[in-house]
Amino acid sequence: MTMTPPAPLLRVEGLTHYYGSRLGCGDVSFDLYPGEVLGIVGESGSGKSTLLSCLSARQEPGGGRVLYQSRHDGEIDLYSVSEPRRRLLMRTEWGIVHQNPRDGLRMTVSAGANIGERLMAVGARHYGEIRDQAIDWLGRVEISDDRTDDLPRTFSGGMQQRLQIARNLVTQPRLVFMDEPTGGLDVSVQARLLDLLRGLVSSLGLSVIIVTHDLAVARLLAHRLMVMKEGRVVESGLTDQVLDDPHHPYTQLLVSSVLQV
Repeated sequence: MTMTPPAPLLRVEGLTHYYGSRLGCGDVSFDLYPGEVLGIVGESGSGKSTLLSCLSARQEPGGGRVLYQSRHDGEIDLYSVSEPRRRLLMRTEWGIVHQNPRDGLRMTVSAGANIGERLMAVGARHYGEIRDQAIDWLGRVEISDDRTDDLPRTFSGGMQQRLQIARNLVTQPRLVFMDEPTGGLDVSVQARLLDLLRGLVSSLGLSVIIVTHDLAVARLLAHRLMVMKEGRVVESGLTDQVLDDPHHPYTQLLVSSVLQV
């Protein structure tokens, strides 16, 4: 008896975006499957952040399609549905982890309230249950429950990033977009955060698209890799294959620059 392969969670077809005459990302196509982590790597200006913005509905592309297998409505064309429908997806089925955690947190409300707000956005109303879930998730990201009522501005950068992750994952999203989630953190904090992320992604069965310039981060978290240069994908494949046996000269340059450090 043959097993039917799962349908892609996300199908991207010919995604293209220009800033005036400058190419942001060009003719990008790929499928992302449930439980898969896709890394997008490249130097600054390679187009990876533009691509992530177009994929996550924060910036409408100039061409191409983003098709998402939604929980209740089947496959939808992201840029053919209404703006309110896209915003609903972002609250209920997606998570977005920003490089600067301040962009993904409300700094004027407590850590617990940051998590609770996401739960309320998907219909939770019982204060005690919301608080219990907030405390549970703070524990999952290694933040002590005695910090529940503290403001995020009193947290270190690494703790703020962990709080942002908890805020995103509490609603059990199906797809999470991560933009340089370890950027700006010192090496020891990065290592702890990466271990935490890897464990959460695996235990929750998340699909993730992660943008990073750090090949070590990509190797640790991503099943597959896309390498971008000047707005275009120059190489893609299984992460270990791409990094251990790079074919494109640009990928070879990226890998060799890491090895020489």
